[in-house]
Amino acid sequence: MKNLLFLSQISHYYRRVIASVSQMLLLGIVLSFYLIFLFGCQGITQKDNGVIHLTLWQAINPPTNRDVFDKLVDKFNQTHPDIQVESVFLAQPQLPKILTAVVGNAPPDILAFYPQITGQLADLRAIIPLEDWLEKLPLKSEIRPNLLEELQLDGHLWSAPFYTSNIGIFYRPKLFEAAGITQMPKTWEELRQVAKKLTIDSNGDKRPEQYGILLPLGKSEWTVFSWFPFLLSAGGEVLTNNRPDLTNAGALKALQFWQDLLKDGSAMLSSPERGYEEDAFIAGRVAMQITGPWTYITKSKVDYDAFPIPANVDKATVTGGGNLYVMKTTPAREEAALKFLEYVLSEEFQKEWSIGTGFLPINLRAAESEAYQQFMKQKPWLKVFMEQVPLAGARPIIAGYSRLSDSLGRAIEATLMGESPEKALKTAQERLETIWE
Repeated sequence: MKNLLFLSQISHYYRRVIASVSQMLLLGIVLSFYLIFLFGCQGITQKDNGVIHLTLWQAINPPTNRDVFDKLVDKFNQTHPDIQVESVFLAQPQLPKILTAVVGNAPPDILAFYPQITGQLADLRAIIPLEDWLEKLPLKSEIRPNLLEELQLDGHLWSAPFYTSNIGIFYRPKLFEAAGITQMPKTWEELRQVAKKLTIDSNGDKRPEQYGILLPLGKSEWTVFSWFPFLLSAGGEVLTNNRPDLTNAGALKALQFWQDLLKDGSAMLSSPERGYEEDAFIAGRVAMQITGPWTYITKSKVDYDAFPIPANVDKATVTGGGNLYVMKTTPAREEAALKFLEYVLSEEFQKEWSIGTGFLPINLRAAESEAYQQFMKQKPWLKVFMEQVPLAGARPIIAGYSRLSDSLGRAIEATLMGESPEKALKTAQERLETIWE
């Protein structure tokens, strides 16, 4: 019996080993197919009868905006028979896929993405500089100059602007009217007082049925992005000589202001990492929300309008845009990709794209065109964001931005949870100094 029991145990052990090995082999096969798909299908350019086929990766959302873009890509393909661009949507998580493709030497020809990854791509030598090309481009004078300045790093222009937008504050006019508010707040203190007036706790249980403003809880980029206009308005910064500088007076003042709104009881925190959601605004649980012209609010049936970010030291907001990278491939493919970029910068593209999506045109002639001016008359709140474009600052595009953003996001979250701004920013600064090199 003992021998039989021993043999049974041995048999059971080997079955487990064989099962584990089988699982590892299956995982390997799945990963192999994924890499073959990623590197073999999306990044290869073929030529048919002199036609150059380019792959463009994009992460455009919502799908309605993606449809507008794909129609414009089709229009380019129809007018450029020698260049055919295939638009490929990247689902989440996007950045790992992009970096994996670059390291695996199978990048797309063109990448449409946000500018904060510029430093990483430049360090990997994955993208080509565009300043010489742009300097010779006749329509350079039509592009908003501040948008080009924001995309420069280490003396080079590493990408071209695709679209732009910025952050303001949307509000519910009927709730303002009910609270007797007739003037939009222009300073932080006025915003604080307005938020108090808009906060309603009818039964005194210290859980208001209506809050003045929504603040994003979490440490993700959305939280950092939403807080950045207040940092810039207070004269704050996050970098000095390309090194983290989080404990400056402006950063402290901006964090303290958000905490003050909470201490007043007039700010509602979003669900963790869901600060972009607008359900509470649409339902009337909050009267103001920090967001931009892309917002779903404008597609809802509730009353809404917008006003600029109130000022502290200066008027300020932050750019929220997308840009286009030409990936390093071959001279012929890069030249073809640059022709597509020229098309995207054009008045024709920018006019149709902006009217179709709600983003702001980066081409001045498109913004001044009769078609776009008529569009703005239908959506007068857009004027707020158009007028803020020259005031908009930018988040850094250095290689270490993801680490900087993560530490800053943790500091904002800690402050909203009750920690002092001084301690939260000091902790973030020390963390960054440890890992920065």
